Amino acid sequence: MQSDNTELPLGMQSPVVMGVLNITPDSFFDGGCFVDPAQALSRAMAMAEEGAGIIDIGGESTRPGAAQVGVEEELQRVIPVIQAIRAQSDIPISIDSSKPEVMDEAVAAGASLINDVRALQQPNAMQAAAKLQVPVCLMHMQGQPGTMQQQPHYHDVLGEVMDFLRQRSQACLDAGIAAERIILDPGFGFGKSLPHNLGLFKHLAQLRQLGFPLLVGVSRKSMIGTALDIPLEARLPASVALAGLAVWLGASIIRAHDVQATVQAVKMCHAVKNA
Repeated sequence: MQSDNTELPLGMQSPVVMGVLNITPDSFFDGGCFVDPAQALSRAMAMAEEGAGIIDIGGESTRPGAAQVGVEEELQRVIPVIQAIRAQSDIPISIDSSKPEVMDEAVAAGASLINDVRALQQPNAMQAAAKLQVPVCLMHMQGQPGTMQQQPHYHDVLGEVMDFLRQRSQACLDAGIAAERIILDPGFGFGKSLPHNLGLFKHLAQLRQLGFPLLVGVSRKSMIGTALDIPLEARLPASVALAGLAVWLGASIIRAHDVQATVQAVKMCHAVKNA
């Protein structure tokens, strides 16, 4: 495996914010807000105006306890939105899905990145990604969304997450996916307790030793609520603080709901780090 691949995906010159756009009724923060394609398009354009470098579109919630969605329903949710955005903007679009059929249709409709919480482990997902030849984000998750937060357990959370991401990135290379198209996500909140999340975040820079750009998604997540004992609607300042820390520790993509505030934090931290 290459250990010096520092090129950012999609032509990025500096860390970028990936704006979250969930076309779902049950996502933990914005579920039900953007199920109408017109509303989703308006939100995507607003995030682009606020400085998002990527729009991440998902049609199946992966929050703890979330129910699974069938292929056809997921396609019906995301494809019209991707087409609508692409008709008005050339902003990069990410498809947040584990299903090869959705990956195929989404890229055909205009998506240019696959963001898979299951790290291309579903049947035929690796083959689909290799055929599509777009960047892929591989995330670590212990268990499945329905049960992942019941009793997460690690002997060494950093070591186990690194081993998993090393194995999955090597599988991508073996399948013919170029190193410059691989992004890694440690999967904060996906089968991890608060101590697991905090320890993993503290040592985020060590994940850069794997040689690939890092994506960090902690926006408004329960790790913030648990650490600070605050509700979902009060988690913006902590989300922005973690975004800045992530950039300082080497993250290339920050996945966030609150784009404008996060963009300012990312740009400021990047400027200081590179002064």
